[in-house]
Amino acid sequence: MKNKQAELIKRMSSNQLKQQVYLSQLLILVVGIVFSFIVFESITDWVKLFEINSSQWLYYGVIPGFIVVLVDLLLMTLLPKSYLDDGGINEKLFKNCSFVEIFVIALLVSISEEVLFRGVVQTSFGYIPASLLFALIHIRYLSKPILLCSIVVLSFYLGYMFEVTHNLFVTIIAHFIIDFTLALIIRFRSKGDSNVRG
Repeated sequence: MKNKQAELIKRMSSNQLKQQVYLSQLLILVVGIVFSFIVFESITDWVKLFEINSSQWLYYGVIPGFIVVLVDLLLMTLLPKSYLDDGGINEKLFKNCSFVEIFVIALLVSISEEVLFRGVVQTSFGYIPASLLFALIHIRYLSKPILLCSIVVLSFYLGYMFEVTHNLFVTIIAHFIIDFTLALIIRFRSKGDSNVRG
């Protein structure tokens, strides 16, 4: 399965990959919103999940987001690159993206995935099923033990933050910081590598 996915990625242009990311994330967002209307008795109950609480955002969103980034950077430093290779998807996606494109992709991914997995699945079925399902959708990590462990831990970490705060803004902020920062690192690291090669 990994070989098929790697072959598919090689055949896609970075623009085609970007389009697939936008389509898949918009689909996840639509599913999350539609199921929110089914799961919650009123729209007011759903809106309550988006509480404006700056101390929660900082302590459960911003700080944990940067902690995850620091752990990822430590893993990148200590482990061989092959242990953290996702089949080239992230590098192909982000290496030619502008700052604005990275911002938009990270924002879309964090909102769509958190609305569905924390906002709908976790509130309906609980912390463990939501965390496991979130980890499973990152199928490209299943054949990489380090990446699989990372995504499982991250999934439970985000789920725990939602359990503590019942605030989707918190998990969206943490998720955004992680995705945005790591995408920028990929973008600028790949530019540095191309300058060295060029």
